[in-house]
Amino acid sequence: MDSQRPNIIFIMADDHASKAISCYGAGINHTPNIDRLASEGMKFNHCYVTNSICTPSRAAILTGTHNHVNGVMTLNDNINKHLPNVAKHLRTGGYRTAMVGKWHMGEGPAHEPTGFDYWSVLPGQGDYWDPEFIDPQGEHVEPGYVTDIITDKCLNFISETRESGKPFFVMCHHKAPHRSWECDDKHKHLYADKPIRVPETFTDDYKNRAKAAKVAKMRVAEDLTYQDLGLVQPDGGSRVGERVVQESGSSQRKIPVDATRLIDKEDGTVFTFKSRGELAEFKFQRYMQRYLRVIQSVDDNVGRILDYLDQNGLTANTIVIYTSDQGFFLGEHGWFDKRFMYEESFQMPFLIRYPAEIAKGSVCNDIICNVDFAPTWLDFAKLPMPNYMQGVSFRELLRGKTPADWQQVAYHRYWMHNDIIHEARAHYGVRDQRYKLIYWYNEALGVAGARPGAEDEKEWELFDCERDPLELFNVYHEPEYQQIVKDMTRMLEKKMQEIGDEPVHRPLTIGN
Repeated sequence: MDSQRPNIIFIMADDHASKAISCYGAGINHTPNIDRLASEGMKFNHCYVTNSICTPSRAAILTGTHNHVNGVMTLNDNINKHLPNVAKHLRTGGYRTAMVGKWHMGEGPAHEPTGFDYWSVLPGQGDYWDPEFIDPQGEHVEPGYVTDIITDKCLNFISETRESGKPFFVMCHHKAPHRSWECDDKHKHLYADKPIRVPETFTDDYKNRAKAAKVAKMRVAEDLTYQDLGLVQPDGGSRVGERVVQESGSSQRKIPVDATRLIDKEDGTVFTFKSRGELAEFKFQRYMQRYLRVIQSVDDNVGRILDYLDQNGLTANTIVIYTSDQGFFLGEHGWFDKRFMYEESFQMPFLIRYPAEIAKGSVCNDIICNVDFAPTWLDFAKLPMPNYMQGVSFRELLRGKTPADWQQVAYHRYWMHNDIIHEARAHYGVRDQRYKLIYWYNEALGVAGARPGAEDEKEWELFDCERDPLELFNVYHEPEYQQIVKDMTRMLEKKMQEIGDEPVHRPLTIGN
């Protein structure tokens, strides 16, 4: 292989919160293989997503552009396969490239993966068991557990590429731990021996926050379905629970907040509840157990990849990255899911190992974003960064050096206003090392999947993340923060101007 340029393995999970990786220190689970990337490489504490939802994040990573540029602004948008992307540049530049697992940017000839020598992807969200895959030859079902199968395909591709003499670029995209959290049989009893710690904001009353926080339908206590928690859904209509519209078009229903009796779908265990609080606690524990169990398979399979590299002499010259398409709420503020610019949803885990340049056990507290991934890969591949990309290579950060002009700001914009499942409101904002400014503009703007509503409830939020790390107090209107409000608003407007995004609010800096 080309000894001058590293191989690149990009492992991305779906909805994997940083707190569910043990090297991030939350103490709720153990991921020894993923942790190896931190102990043998670098951990980032401030990696952020530009739009905290699956399809747009994947488009931003692949193209190195924000969603208003790549056209994939919501879950209902599909990528144009003719757009330039990082895989096309790498393949043209001499790499052998592969895309395996969750694609989720559209299916069919107009939206299929391009720039890859090999691709085999799940349709839509895909299934945990006996999943269907789509490749250039068509559709076919493969027996087994999806996380294992995706890893098998990646390792087979790497083995074949070794014979070609070319460096490889592999996008290993896991379905897990996306809802509905169906684990491998061998992990069915994990995390059942002791309760998982309930977040201190689990019973948040949403005071001192924008209305968007209170109206969102993604509460653990109210909005999880029978299927989500592996429980028997009785026959019936609204008395059984509110119907949930999901991508599969199924007739799933939410578990009522006043349910007194639930049944385990697999072994028939009956659970009874004397109060709503007791039921909410049960839902949280059940949710977390199922979520963490599917993560265990991801960790197992990261271990398989790292062991393969060790056994075949590839470790020294291979960059290995582990991340997620965005963050995820694990009961914080009472929520599951993502979409919001609040920290648990906004922050992506990011771990990277490359022995040739990255010091073992190093930690970076500088801000990076998912649009920065593609430019960084091209930098390592010794290929020019095309002028359409909006991210920046963070290779110097990996060497332990922070450039004097490094832009310590993360921009986020969620477009899918009042979506049909969670009713999350549209917003944009910026975060620096201390403050976070959010504008809830609450308009559909004609984008796919967005719906009208609450246009007259526009709001600003400012959080002091140093004094208020849990983001419980909006200080936008507090007198002592008025200069910060002006500074952060200017930062927001400068960033929007830089990337070509159009503000909905009336800018402070018109004409300046």
